[in-house]
Amino acid sequence: MSSSAVEAAKRAAAQAAVALVETGMRIGLGTGSTARHAVQALGRRVRDEGLSIQAIATSAETEAQAREVGITLADFAAITELDLAIDGADEVERGSLRLIKGLGGALLREKIVAQAARRFVVIADTSKPVDILGSGAPLPVEVVRFGHEAVARRLAALGGAPILRRRNDNPFVTDSGHLIYDCAGFGPIRDPHTLNRGLRAIAGVMETGLFLEMAEQAIIGAPDGSVSVMRPARQRGMA
Repeated sequence: MSSSAVEAAKRAAAQAAVALVETGMRIGLGTGSTARHAVQALGRRVRDEGLSIQAIATSAETEAQAREVGITLADFAAITELDLAIDGADEVERGSLRLIKGLGGALLREKIVAQAARRFVVIADTSKPVDILGSGAPLPVEVVRFGHEAVARRLAALGGAPILRRRNDNPFVTDSGHLIYDCAGFGPIRDPHTLNRGLRAIAGVMETGLFLEMAEQAIIGAPDGSVSVMRPARQRGMA
């Protein structure tokens, strides 16, 4: 797809998800190129419809955009539960709706927000659904800075082929002050739960990009503006 077609698909998915938002809701806002479309669409509803919501953002970048478009921001000191979280994904596994997330660099905060939401809706374009996780995207693993080289050796021993993420020739640092190793070697990921447990058992690993059994639905946008909805197999047939 051309870049304009991809953006049209992302925009369609984002607008469909934002249509689920009702006044009075507490919303989780994701990070990344598709999530930016959702924040923009939500801001339009706040401006044009007088939609009254509170939102918690998953990154400083999303916070800045939300303020720019007039969305009221809150935090977990004031909000104990979110009604809905909307976020993108780097891969969506067909059938299970398990996800790989984190190429936008906010996986730790994204998982905190997703776990705090009663409903977690994923938005993506048609390139993101896969038959098995790790088919194309590396698995991001967020680690503390101290001893990160030792952590990387443990990741390598598990077969992850970790590569330290960089930006402008410097290590990429998350909003929480951590580093990210992108691990393409784990794919294809046939047993994500076991892999996730093994990674989380390594001292220094803060979080992984495996989002398992969390998403209620994935809204997949197409370049022509149409959308389709994927649900976990366990929910198929439900109203």
